[in-house]
Amino acid sequence: MNWYDKLNQYFPIEEMKSQDHMETLLREKAKIYHKDEGIHHVLMYVELEDFIFIDYLFVSQESRGQGLGRKLIEKLKRKRKSIVLEVEPINYKDSDTEKRLKFYKREGFKHASSIGYRRRSLATKQINELEILYWSPSEQSEEEIYNAMKKTYEMVHTYKDKEFYGQSYENVEDVLSFDPDRTNKDELK
Repeated sequence: MNWYDKLNQYFPIEEMKSQDHMETLLREKAKIYHKDEGIHHVLMYVELEDFIFIDYLFVSQESRGQGLGRKLIEKLKRKRKSIVLEVEPINYKDSDTEKRLKFYKREGFKHASSIGYRRRSLATKQINELEILYWSPSEQSEEEIYNAMKKTYEMVHTYKDKEFYGQSYENVEDVLSFDPDRTNKDELK
């Protein structure tokens, strides 16, 4: 099975970029958009000067619990940059969401509870709400993480979106919000 099929089977349709979109990012944004692929994993990530954004992290079912995910995260942590990612809130009907959150908590990630993320899926037309998690070697503020997410959304998520999907995603201001007083549940507690 190729790398895209692995991701496509694991991630919900509303979170997936098209294969054309991802291959174009790998080709046209090769300095920042990367793929780390092995028999049992696929890691897609953006690396900028001051942070890393994990776009997709997949570890095969048969390899889970053997430390592969931890090794991939450790490899990124060694770069000594903040690491940011989007994750689904806990859905008790889907045990993978809880396992994923426990994994990131064990790896030292924090929940950016002051950041709101609501994006309309071009595939399903449904509003998709995600939570933002981050790890920082220098205790970055959630506002800095918010700015990293905005940059990622504009540089990667919406890159040539009209060309790939026939329509554009919403503007970043309509998708991401920052409110230090937001009383959102901490997904990692």
